[in-house]
Amino acid sequence: MKDPRTQKLLEQLESGYSLPTLSPISLKLVDMASDEKSSANDLVRLIEKDPPLAVRLLKLANSAFFSSVHPSTTLNQAVVKVGFNRLRIMALSISLRDTFPMGTVGPLDYETFWRVSLYRALISKSLAESLKTVNPDEAFVAGLIMEIGFLIFFDLFVKGKNEDALPDLEPLENLLVWEMKRYDINHRQVGEAALRYWNFPENIIICQRPLNGESSDSGISDLIKICELARSFSGILSLESQRFHSIYEEAERYLGLKQDKISDILITIFGQVEEIANNLKVEVDRERDLMAIMEKANMALSQISEKVTKGDMSIREDLYPSFDDMDECGEIVTHTLQAVAHEIRNPLLAVGGFARKLSTSVDPASEGGRYLHIILEEASRLEKVLAEMTRARE
Repeated sequence: MKDPRTQKLLEQLESGYSLPTLSPISLKLVDMASDEKSSANDLVRLIEKDPPLAVRLLKLANSAFFSSVHPSTTLNQAVVKVGFNRLRIMALSISLRDTFPMGTVGPLDYETFWRVSLYRALISKSLAESLKTVNPDEAFVAGLIMEIGFLIFFDLFVKGKNEDALPDLEPLENLLVWEMKRYDINHRQVGEAALRYWNFPENIIICQRPLNGESSDSGISDLIKICELARSFSGILSLESQRFHSIYEEAERYLGLKQDKISDILITIFGQVEEIANNLKVEVDRERDLMAIMEKANMALSQISEKVTKGDMSIREDLYPSFDDMDECGEIVTHTLQAVAHEIRNPLLAVGGFARKLSTSVDPASEGGRYLHIILEEASRLEKVLAEMTRARE
């Protein structure tokens, strides 16, 4: 049972108390797009009253987000192409983005918040396209606004109140605990109430409820799983330390997606992010973000290398034992070697596979290309060592 103060605040939020005001045009657009009697011409006439919104919706209709060979040259064509439901949720998303500031306010960096949110949205959309059980456009919106409650929470409880330290969004579990201890409510609860007030679809609203480690067969919707996995993916852009390969493990556990598919998704979004970011007025630096992911991959390789060499990088590769050499050493040593091989195989395959796929889309002469070459060489070296350790008996 919720604390009475928490319940009262949630009820106030659901009635619009203290919530930012969204664009009146966007709110009217939501109503009209939901009305079966509305025509494309009705929506066009309304959109034309907000020229910046009209320009952004037209650009969005012609972007990689909708991937069409026939560009829309008029608002009418764009409305028909995007569709009423897509138009509804995209207009709300644009309005939400415009409601909040950019830059840094106290301990909160809005630039980083929206940058990570955009990557999460693009990853959500790509995962939905791969899974084919979720509308990709709804997955994009759900991913984009997944942590919108954090901005409202900040305005309500933290902004201007001299908070010494505001925890990062990741790890999410730690942040939710911190919020509950201090305020008897967390930002995901605030986000759910706000989205309900703004008339977002219910399947998007319930994505505010965290998985809390529940298994993939516990009746949770695929959209929630997609958003949670996308949150893990986007976290590698913002966390100082992150197990790079863990996102691959989660993708297979929750959605049954293999490593090659995940690598393809990660690489594809870097080809889309700048165009979509421009339409949503989000600042991104594609090269910087790509380097951040490569840095996480390199850190994963370093950890693997430490396991292989037991902390001594000077050990010669030809001195590594193999399973063939274990007859005289007993089962304990054999099992230990098997455990080490098993522990490093999956992350090594994940990092190596990602690096090889990425190498086909990065200029070898660029800073990223040179860094990627180092990662590929180290991955190949470690793969050779693993092969020597696990070579089969003849």
